[in-house]
Amino acid sequence: MKRNLYGGNGAFKAADYFKITILGFAMSALWQSMHTIILPLRLLDFVAEPEKNTYLGIMTFTGLLLAMVVQPIAGAISDHSGFLWGRRRPFILLGIMFLILLLPGIGLAGSYAAVFAIYCLMQISNNTAQGPYQGFIPDLVPKDKRGRASGVKTLLEIAGGAASVLLISTFMDNYSAGEGSQWLWLSLAIPGAVLLIILVVTLLTVKEEPGSGKPGVSILSTVVNTFRINIRDNRVFIWFLVSRTLIFMAFSTIQQFALYFLRDVIGVTNPAEAAATFSVVAIVGMLIVVYPAGHLSDRIGRKPIGVISALLMALVIAVVIFAKDYTFVLVAAAGIGVAVGAFTSTNWALAVDLVAKGEEARYLGLANMATAGGAALSRLIGPVIDRFEAISADLGYQVMLAACCIYCIAGALILLKVKFPSNQASQAPPPSP
Repeated sequence: MKRNLYGGNGAFKAADYFKITILGFAMSALWQSMHTIILPLRLLDFVAEPEKNTYLGIMTFTGLLLAMVVQPIAGAISDHSGFLWGRRRPFILLGIMFLILLLPGIGLAGSYAAVFAIYCLMQISNNTAQGPYQGFIPDLVPKDKRGRASGVKTLLEIAGGAASVLLISTFMDNYSAGEGSQWLWLSLAIPGAVLLIILVVTLLTVKEEPGSGKPGVSILSTVVNTFRINIRDNRVFIWFLVSRTLIFMAFSTIQQFALYFLRDVIGVTNPAEAAATFSVVAIVGMLIVVYPAGHLSDRIGRKPIGVISALLMALVIAVVIFAKDYTFVLVAAAGIGVAVGAFTSTNWALAVDLVAKGEEARYLGLANMATAGGAALSRLIGPVIDRFEAISADLGYQVMLAACCIYCIAGALILLKVKFPSNQASQAPPPSP
């Protein structure tokens, strides 16, 4: 039986939820500000205005494809690693340190190609850490508390993103207004410093069982087997991945192109600040529901909450198609936030329920591959937006929003149709005393 490393009496305490998930706060702070604010404005230094969605979409699509490949491989290698320091933390240290070292490259780059290359290397480094990091919850949290742990994880990721975009938006509006490159450097330095501090906290406070110290399965064998999955025995997990991919395609599309939508369609004068406010309002909606949704899913199951939240997101996005007023868009942002918060929290808890024992990080890497896959595929609509915008003003963004509605409805229907196993945490036996 796996030894409980938290609490002398075997109890998993409130502080332990934060110890194993706080790294998500820092990673979200970096990537939310990078994707929502920094990259859309930085690329305008190098690309033509009518092609901005296309270039942004191509770059982030490529980077997220790399994330899809690297994350499950890193997770699978960590599953079989034998480090005396633990299975996960050595990979987290390696990946995050390289990520921090690469971050200044976004400011130093002198061309679109240079930003493209640095961004892709950052994705590789980040996902070398994130794949193993996903293994903390199944490794260390009792099964009947995983819904709450997933809720805390999502809560911290949301909070990190909110804090970051609020601050960085002000700096990047100053940068885009020509007030000096120091604002860009502040925008890069602050998330990097937060990431470094929280990395140290994670390395010092998370308690993993020491590995055997012996070599595990060969890296080549692990890479070959990472994406191998028995379709017949894992149909539920595969349908889960498809549904998750579709929902995250919708959310990631809104997130990535929000700044350009608010500038081009709504006509805001400070697009970075407006996009940050949009994100924060959505995040407040997420914060209201994310922990209660995770806790409730431990009792009634993950599926009902997931289906309802996906359909709610489709409805709210459909309304945004007709929006011309910024206040109206902010109200819709709150609705999107509620839907995304409930879906994200309960859906990750479902992923934890479905993982195969002994391959937790590999399976959760595959689940996060669906997240990255949805995010990557969402970027392909960038050229579509530019194409339809060339035909008629605002048409490209209307097509974008309509596509998001379709993604949400399709994801909800798949989730509704699939019969998930009845061994979720709500039906699991109580933990041993």
